[in-house]
Amino acid sequence: MPTTLEKLDQRRAEARLGGGQKRIDAQHAKGRLTARERLEILLDEGSFEELDMFVEHNCIDFGMDASHIPGDGVVTGSGTVNGRLVFVFSQDFTVFGGSLSERHAQKICKIMDMALKVGAPVIGLNDSGGARIQEGVASLGGYAEVFQRNVLASGVVPQLSLIMGPCAGGAVYSPAMTDFIFMVKDSSYMFVTGPDVVKTVTNEVVSQEDLGGASAHTVKSGVADVAFENDVEALLAARDFIDFLPESNRSGVPERPTDDPWDRQEPSLDTLIPASANIPYDMHELIQKTVDEGDFFEIQPAYAANIITGFGRIEGRTVGIVANQPMVLAGVLDIASSRKAARFVRFCDAFEIPIVTFVDVPGFLPGTAQEHNGIIKHGAKLLFAYAEATVPKITVITRKAYGGAYDVMASKHLRGDLNYAWPTAEIAVMGAKGAVEIIFRQEAKDPEKLAARTAEYEARFANPFVAASKGFIDEIIMPHSTRRRVALGLRKLRNKQLENPWKKHDNIPL
Repeated sequence: MPTTLEKLDQRRAEARLGGGQKRIDAQHAKGRLTARERLEILLDEGSFEELDMFVEHNCIDFGMDASHIPGDGVVTGSGTVNGRLVFVFSQDFTVFGGSLSERHAQKICKIMDMALKVGAPVIGLNDSGGARIQEGVASLGGYAEVFQRNVLASGVVPQLSLIMGPCAGGAVYSPAMTDFIFMVKDSSYMFVTGPDVVKTVTNEVVSQEDLGGASAHTVKSGVADVAFENDVEALLAARDFIDFLPESNRSGVPERPTDDPWDRQEPSLDTLIPASANIPYDMHELIQKTVDEGDFFEIQPAYAANIITGFGRIEGRTVGIVANQPMVLAGVLDIASSRKAARFVRFCDAFEIPIVTFVDVPGFLPGTAQEHNGIIKHGAKLLFAYAEATVPKITVITRKAYGGAYDVMASKHLRGDLNYAWPTAEIAVMGAKGAVEIIFRQEAKDPEKLAARTAEYEARFANPFVAASKGFIDEIIMPHSTRRRVALGLRKLRNKQLENPWKKHDNIPL
């Protein structure tokens, strides 16, 4: 028996060593952690339970039958993050460059199947050279098996991808179908075709970083959500982030204790809105003064910054927050911001996370670039997402709510449950100047008459009272009481029940 136990310990030690010390040192030299080191940071100490440690590939072509490494390039299993169950896979670049084989894919699929059965999040740490070429179509089939599970898990359990090294070719589509993607600056990249292929096909010369680095995807493309300085920062952020998310679509939002009073007042918010309608202010201040302890985890902060999305807590319970940002493009809605917010709203609705919306929107961005690139369809995505959502929806209009953008931003007409406005709110088809120039065209050449008409329009519509008189605004509230009103509203709506008509699935304007 002792011999058998010693043999087991020896086999485990071999598996934990991955591709060997030389390759581990090479991984460290690139500023990257190994697959197992990453799991040690991500998961609670001592909580990781590994599965399939001794799985090996079954390839016999191109000399592969002479090279077998236990685990086959991916570490899989389960553990806890702050005491809550998660399933994880961590690709090991020291073993065949983390390339995906048939058995490698089977390991990932196994833990995804288990996560679906028990209702727990899936976290994938991606660091792979792509498909294992020696296996040919078997490797491609492995990717497709993973893709299928990404789709089946979507809206059932949260899926988080951390790109911690290369992720190229077909490998990028699995993270793309997960709910959120974190990247590491100057260390991770994603692209369908690499720089060499790009040069051959289009004659463009581009680096890996410029083509698909963290900056490219968190600022320009919007493919990824947040970029971090190094592996450790990304993993610690993932621990914080997963704390906001439900375990599944059946579990309800997580709760954690808070000492922040639910009825805390913020007198400084009474002077947040500038005297001039053309002066911006930072919507982050309102968000941070509304949520518990000012703790707000922003999603895609560097992409389409004219709209803010992210998670906070009210009375210890997770809420999703969407807010126009007057500091960027005056908070206007455009293609990028509409897509960004629509996807976030749909995630919240899928997992029963209440949505709080702060509105200061002058309308949709005009111009041929927007129209020719499909602002109509893209803007409709956000409209569709809010209209479809059955979770509690609370809306606070702080300043401008003009035109169709007023409708889109969780208005009463899209089944908003509680729609509030600050006294500074202006709810109208458009701004006073533009409206007067259209309504009173014949007086456009007379500045005095035009000024009088503008003042008349402002007195009539540049306030929340017309909308309130029609029941489109439930109450005009003082800014300092925003947290209290939102907290009370969420309490009331905790047992909200609303179902959409039965359908196989909807047909959102993609």
